[in-house]
Amino acid sequence: LTVLYNSLLCAVGASESAIKGEAEGIRQGLLRVLEACGACGQDLGTEELWEKVLQEVTVEKLQAPLHRLGALQAAWWLAASQLGSVAGLFQLLSTAEDSGRAHCSEGQNKLLSMIKAWRVPPEVRSLPLVQSTKDLKEILCTAAAFLQGLQELEAGNFPTALSLLQEAAGGFCSKKILAQIYTCLGCCAQRMGKPQTALQHLKRALQVDFQCLPALSHVAAVYHELGKMDVELEALTLLYEALRKNPPAAASSSPYFLMQTELLVHTPLLTSLLRHRHPSEVKYLLAQRCLQDGRVADAVEHYLDFLSLLQEGLQQQVPLDGSSALPRIPEVFLEAASALEQAGRYQDAIIVCEEVISRTTDLIPRVLRVEERLEQLESSLPGAELASGLLSQKKESLCCVAWRAAGYLHQGWAWAKLGESKEAITQFSRCLSDLLRVQLHGSGVKQTEDLQPEVEVLQKIRLLSLVGRGVQFLELGKHKEALLDFQHSLQISPGDPAAASYLVQALWKLNRKQEAAAQWQKFSQSSPGEEGQARPLPLYLASCLEQAMFPHSEPLARSIQDYLKAAAQDTSG
Repeated sequence: LTVLYNSLLCAVGASESAIKGEAEGIRQGLLRVLEACGACGQDLGTEELWEKVLQEVTVEKLQAPLHRLGALQAAWWLAASQLGSVAGLFQLLSTAEDSGRAHCSEGQNKLLSMIKAWRVPPEVRSLPLVQSTKDLKEILCTAAAFLQGLQELEAGNFPTALSLLQEAAGGFCSKKILAQIYTCLGCCAQRMGKPQTALQHLKRALQVDFQCLPALSHVAAVYHELGKMDVELEALTLLYEALRKNPPAAASSSPYFLMQTELLVHTPLLTSLLRHRHPSEVKYLLAQRCLQDGRVADAVEHYLDFLSLLQEGLQQQVPLDGSSALPRIPEVFLEAASALEQAGRYQDAIIVCEEVISRTTDLIPRVLRVEERLEQLESSLPGAELASGLLSQKKESLCCVAWRAAGYLHQGWAWAKLGESKEAITQFSRCLSDLLRVQLHGSGVKQTEDLQPEVEVLQKIRLLSLVGRGVQFLELGKHKEALLDFQHSLQISPGDPAAASYLVQALWKLNRKQEAAAQWQKFSQSSPGEEGQARPLPLYLASCLEQAMFPHSEPLARSIQDYLKAAAQDTSG
């Protein structure tokens, strides 16, 4: 049994990979023990087998080796997150004296108390051990605390998770694992709404192991939550440089112990919290944050760096499971175009948008109907599956329409900035023509809920394109055409400040001053609406929203007020 204990530990240490599956060697050892004592247990499961062996085998010389083997079995079950099995095994291994020590007061963890109270029975003489049971016990305690802390964190029981993770941090483990535990403590504190405490834990993680780059990624996220843009950008820059210089590798653990905590704790949550970002993800975050904060020159530089990283096979290196910070690639191109526009690089913005337009052209159907039929299909199971597929397909088609239309929208504003009103009108018209492909039928609640975000984006693009084209018509002196576009804009979004202001200006230029004054009074007295409750729009539309704002509010208001005063005087006279 001692040779089996040593050989299993050597096999684990040699593999240096997480423990998975059953320990068949342990099962064979237990069957051999029963055979030596004149019993059998071939038909028993592993837990039942342990119960039979520990209750029926009373040979004193076998007790210590069996306890050591039991500790290894506990390690295998911990690795499989079978905490109930571990607790049951230590209950069997515990003597009356151990049970007294394991008495769990309120607030203490039962499993940890049982492991700490366990003692290997004394033996006169033993073969040499490749890893002492004392060390193995410490590792089991640390792994059990860490694993339970992660489970409580995932369940949302943050105070309990914090307590267990702090217990694990005080345990027996390598610097690599200690840094991971502090990272999890930081994430737990952040979810508890304690950002300063989170930062303390995350900084401690980096002090323990400066290669724990996920901790640095979480530091940036906490600073983002606190609204400290400068420090967040500094953290992201450090993270990007570290990832580019030293790509994350499977760091070797301490060579002194064959069984280690890192081999026992490998849950999906831990994998998620400790995921190493690809350098391109960090570069995108830098670009996005700079654009959001109005640091246009820096945003342009980061976006262009990111687009060059696309040439390095980015899509093969970034996970597509939703954990990546990257949006869809066409959206990144449109954000880059937005940054270029704001930096005054209009020709470059036009070229970037052309890439989006050309890549999405073949993906858009000639007519896209969004209808109630999806609800009718969901009344049966096969229909529900079909409806889900149709919904996904329609969402994708709507996204493609939005991207291509947004490409034309950006080109329209870019040409407008270059003073090319006719070319701008052409691009705005192409945008509107694309949007005419989408036909809304029915008013099903389900359809409205499922596709509302995509439909809202399309409606906003239509509004911005109509306003943009109307502004260019004004520039060319085509006031009637401009008026029609502004009227259509207000049909899409009644009370929109930009469309309303431009409508008043168009009426004024057409010398329909009484109508202009009436409209101005109507809009100035109306409430702003519920813009604050609206769903946030994609970042790539932000610059278009700014460009669509009416720039002459005060002069127009003065002109109308003067007109109204003069009209009032004429009436009184």
